[in-house]
Amino acid sequence: MAENSRATAGPGDGRDVTERTWVPTAEAKRRSTTLRWIAAVLWALAIAAEAVGIFWVLRQREVTGGDGELTRDPDTGLLVQGGGEAVFPQWAFVTLIVLLVVIGALSITGSILWKRANRLDPARKSDTARFFVQNQLGAIIAIVAFLPLIILIFLNKDMDRGQKTIAGAVGIVLAVVATIIGVDVNPPSVEKYTADQSTVIQLLGEDAVTWVDGGAVYHVCDTVSDIQTGSEIRYGTTAEAVEAGKQRLTLKFASELEKCGLPVPVNAEEIADALRQIQDGQTVTLPAPEWAASDTAPIVVEDAA
Repeated sequence: MAENSRATAGPGDGRDVTERTWVPTAEAKRRSTTLRWIAAVLWALAIAAEAVGIFWVLRQREVTGGDGELTRDPDTGLLVQGGGEAVFPQWAFVTLIVLLVVIGALSITGSILWKRANRLDPARKSDTARFFVQNQLGAIIAIVAFLPLIILIFLNKDMDRGQKTIAGAVGIVLAVVATIIGVDVNPPSVEKYTADQSTVIQLLGEDAVTWVDGGAVYHVCDTVSDIQTGSEIRYGTTAEAVEAGKQRLTLKFASELEKCGLPVPVNAEEIADALRQIQDGQTVTLPAPEWAASDTAPIVVEDAA
């Protein structure tokens, strides 16, 4: 029996021509583009709200007290109201708090939609710069939308200490929450999806999996208890499973193959461990299935030169 292939999961293996790379379905691509456009609009509105806060709200001031007599400031040459005190008006303070909340809501909602888009159409981990920016853009936008405004709140000369404390605290809390939500600690990648697809093809002989609407994984067998939930059982490719919201292949594929009466590779545990490491963001070599002498391999693929 010819040796099965060993597909490398990770960048730099030099086999772009021979590897079968996972690609999203046309519908997943369309949905991801729509989600990204909506997220971009929400983020643009958040930054616009920040600009309103910086260039309008924080510039508001009222002069209270004094006899109202106008005098000329010898240092600036400007007219000032004699004996008056400039304060930050209460209506502007309330408006500022509302703006901070609106910026937070827009930033967080945009980040959630952006993450959904990345799960439908991820970047390649091998493209380091794009991979980082695409997956951490929500956190970057949150910092851009909050940091300048928070700094100018504390530098504002018309706000009293209480106003600065409250507005600054609200801004910092919202900024931290928005940034945390915007961060993707273990983002999806084309390499991760390709590893799952390669495993499925080598185990079954084709890119064909099954799933139900509930749950986060897809399966190699339609009679296992995990999908006997009463929901409609669906069938398709790994790309179609991702389109349906499934994040990865189940790591219990060995017991599923046995349940369906299909050959189980003798190194199933080794394959599952490699997939687990790949899902955790590590770069490892995905082992080819090793079959017992009594089993017939579902597919035989020669190693690439």
